[in-house]
Parts: sequence; C-alpha cells; structure tokens
Amino acid sequence: MLIGEYAHTLDQKGRVNFPAKLLTDLGDRFILSKGLDGCLFVYSMEEWGNLERKIKELPLSKSRTLQRYFFAGAADVEVDKQGRIVIPAKLREHAGLEKDIMIIGASSRAEIWDKERWNQNCQELTAETIEQAMEELGF
Repeated sequence: MLIGEYAHTLDQKGRVNFPAKLLTDLGDRFILSKGLDGCLFVYSMEEWGNLERKIKELPLSKSRTLQRYFFAGAADVEVDKQGRIVIPAKLREHAGLEKDIMIIGASSRAEIWDKERWNQNCQELTAETIEQAMEELGF
C-alpha cells in the first residue's frame, strides 16, 4: 500500500529523487500518467495493467475518452542509480510542476503534485466532506 507525503524538488532536467518507501511497492520501473485535479498519477506495472484491463472491458463509446486521457500522455519511467526519475516535459506541464513538488501515497497509486497546489487542495478538505465520504462507505 502506498502511503505518506514526501516533499521533493525537481532539478532543471525534470529529475526528482523518488521516495524509497514508495519504490518498495512500485518497483524500479513504473508508469506516470495525467491524473485528476491537476496532478500526475503513478502506477506500478501491475496496477497499470489493472487499469488498462478495466478500461478495455468498457464499450468503446465509454472507453475512448479514458484511453486517450490516460494512455496518450503516459510514460514508462525507470529509477536511475541515484534513485531519481525523469518526469517528461508534457507531464510536468500538465501538473504545473516547476520546482517544489509533493509525492503522496494514495493506496494503489502515488500522485505527484505541485507543492502549492497540494497545499491548496488540502485546505479545501473539510471535516464535513470527509465525514460525508465516510458515511457513503459505511464507516
């Protein structure tokens, strides 16, 4: 399970040290894709396969938008000897990543956020919205 928050800095070449705790579950090779809410999604190869399978099971009329969104801009990345990955320019642009970023664990995937956007997102969460979501899940 991918959990935790990790503050990191992108270098000028778009490289970032990736949290070792997350690499335990993700492995040395994984997929980056456009995410929702202005972030990037990070999937292990196994989870990416699960996502692909679920999208393929949908009728084309429902799946084509998801296929375009997730697969067209996705990148297969490998961790280098220094524990870094390169985030492709198009994906950095999508998420507004320039320097200070947050890498967070989100259960079956990780997410990469611009630090300021992440902080803003966290401030928008209220006890009421969390309570409502928990009620829907039966907690």
